[in-house]
Amino acid sequence: MKRTECLAMLLAGGQGSRLGLLTKNVAKPAVPYGGKYRIIDFPLSNCVNSGIYTVGVLTQYQPLELNEYIGNGNAWDLDRANGGVHILSPYQQIEGTEWYKNTANAIYQNINFIDRYNPEYVAVLSGDHIYKMDYDKMLQYHKDNDAVCTIAVMKVPWEEAPRFGILNTKDDNEIYEFQEKPAEPKSNNASMGVYIFSWEELRKYLIDDEADPNSKHDFGGDIIPKMLGDGKKLMAYDFDGYWKDVGTIDSLWEANLDLINPNVDLDLSDTSWKIYSNSPIAPPHFMDKNAEVQNSIVTEGAYIGGEVESSVIFSNVEIEDGALVVDSVIMPGAKIKKGAKVLYSIVAQDAVIEEDAQIGECPENLEPGTWGVSVVGPKTVIEKGQKVPAGETIGIKEGK
Repeated sequence: MKRTECLAMLLAGGQGSRLGLLTKNVAKPAVPYGGKYRIIDFPLSNCVNSGIYTVGVLTQYQPLELNEYIGNGNAWDLDRANGGVHILSPYQQIEGTEWYKNTANAIYQNINFIDRYNPEYVAVLSGDHIYKMDYDKMLQYHKDNDAVCTIAVMKVPWEEAPRFGILNTKDDNEIYEFQEKPAEPKSNNASMGVYIFSWEELRKYLIDDEADPNSKHDFGGDIIPKMLGDGKKLMAYDFDGYWKDVGTIDSLWEANLDLINPNVDLDLSDTSWKIYSNSPIAPPHFMDKNAEVQNSIVTEGAYIGGEVESSVIFSNVEIEDGALVVDSVIMPGAKIKKGAKVLYSIVAQDAVIEEDAQIGECPENLEPGTWGVSVVGPKTVIEKGQKVPAGETIGIKEGK
């Protein structure tokens, strides 16, 4: 088989438990985003735009919808005879079946897959971040510096640095220390969880790590510190574009509303770096004569009869006459009935908000520190006149 210069391994098996009901039956990378996308569209599109056409997607938790969405990879031009996209779930081996224990173990379990393509380099990516990045430029930087590992970093506010893995670097950006969520960080260079490794070196470290009974089999906690301890050359690659880890309800809500914020550098209409998706084709959205829409994204197939302000409306959503939606994310197939109000909320797929119900609250109407994003789970019905307070999550009722 022809040698592949760089292969991508996309970690998409996480449960995303902090997203609560939104990931009860679906893997986090398959969560809807931005009107017509899924979160996984971003790393997949980044790969294709960067010229990486061999991609392994490592799935584990609730993979059915994600697997179905990716399909044969045609939507991202990844349906290829040589390479393309491959779904890699844990499978039964001679020694028995074993779940992916952590990030490094997940790659270790797929060494045979990677060896089939005999790559010089392997990009290890997360499947749940929103960003646009040219991995080819990062790869060139990796080669120019003759590094064993290159890690993408971005500057974060100093007060947020303790939430991240922090990379401390010399003046030339060579990494000399990795700190996992340090109480007193030495720098604000946060790891983005985007790695490029020289495969021959990484392969050895994965095998040694798997044999270590004291290892947690994690890139940040085990592989990177071991490489540093052995004096290997690790480089930090500076990234200054938009990047969001959508691991919480607040961050998912913010990332959606960032799309309608003129001060945020994330333009999904930019065809020079297109974000591809496998969304079904739908007829144009329909705006009733009484509809009022301001500063919002309204996707094909939606019906708007009421008032929508600063919100993201997905396909096949129905917002009836007299309904009000403000600063909210309304996912595919949801219905907002006449007179209902949805304020600063996320309404998940196929949920129904009955007449005169209210979801959420405007922050200015509450005491400081008491406000939060409200969430209505998939297929949940909110009864007529019911009120869901700010910051509360409500799921499907028995028998509904």
